[in-house]
Amino acid sequence: MTIRVLIADDQMMVRQGFTVLLNAEPGIEVVGQAVDGLDAVEKVAQLAPDVVLMDIRMPRLGGIDATRRITEAPGATVKVLVLTTFDLDEYVYEALRAGASGFLLKDASAAELAQAVRVVAAGDALLAPNITKRLIAEFSRVSTAPRAPGRDRVGDLTERETEVLFLVAQGLSNAEVAGRLVVAEQTVKTHVSRILVKLGLRDRTQAAVFAYESGLVRPAGY
Repeated sequence: MTIRVLIADDQMMVRQGFTVLLNAEPGIEVVGQAVDGLDAVEKVAQLAPDVVLMDIRMPRLGGIDATRRITEAPGATVKVLVLTTFDLDEYVYEALRAGASGFLLKDASAAELAQAVRVVAAGDALLAPNITKRLIAEFSRVSTAPRAPGRDRVGDLTERETEVLFLVAQGLSNAEVAGRLVVAEQTVKTHVSRILVKLGLRDRTQAAVFAYESGLVRPAGY
């Protein structure tokens, strides 16, 4: 099935460049471009893309607020992949909290861009790279107050589901979690699905964010 992509960036060259790169990839189609956050919100409603590549800094409405509006819309299934220039951009923390499924540097290669779109569209998260794990740990460390509900929601999970959530928050893939717990990979997939349903979360990225903000996982050294 073709993955439908919307590119939201106020720089025309970025939009056009990503459009050319993604349209050259099998199974991916750029269905539209948005020039700012408000345009992105409107285009998502009109075009129903599967993935939005969202720049953070845009006029009228920035990428963070646009991400929040898009992901919090009733029945929303679209995934947002944030575009940033710097890998430790402080705004990336807020974008993940707002509902983004991951982030990508603007200087990513064509292969990295296409892989990121496929990963996010599949409901997985860009958590495996060390940089993303570091980001999640960092925004948890610098947060002055938890924004997600506390450990009471963790109590809705079984002991095994809690173990799986803990490992997902470490950035482990389903196969790696299965190896760590000595269970079948399909079993892990089932646990992840149940975790998302019980916690009312969209994907693995949001599960990892929840794990840090609820205190289930603490950044190294804290």
